[in-house]
Amino acid sequence: QVQLVESGGGLVQAGGSLRLSCAASGLTFSTYAMGWFRQAPGKEREFVAAISWGGANTYYADSVKGRFTISKDNAKNTVYLQMNSLQPDDTAEYYCASRKFGSNRLRYEDEYDYWGQGTQVTVSS
Repeated sequence: QVQLVESGGGLVQAGGSLRLSCAASGLTFSTYAMGWFRQAPGKEREFVAAISWGGANTYYADSVKGRFTISKDNAKNTVYLQMNSLQPDDTAEYYCASRKFGSNRLRYEDEYDYWGQGTQVTVSS
């Protein structure tokens, strides 16, 4: 049974930082590409960042490029999202997702096989 469990969310002031973690179990993590998505109240879920299964390639939404960094630790079966210079517009529920092997469509939700339950990030102004 595949499980993805996010953690690390919370309340932070604008300009602050958070690091989200997503711990995976029930899959061969080293063969999975991973993505982070977010959904703000009243809005559709949107792509944030993704990393290829080998970790060599990363992808970011324009809105977070230069502020967020995605990384993958295959030894710990965990993917991270380091978020710096947070702004109120970053307030959302953040979800991690996994996809077996590669894809050139990692920005799209329908490419992913499994999803976590989400962790809330709230940025105050």
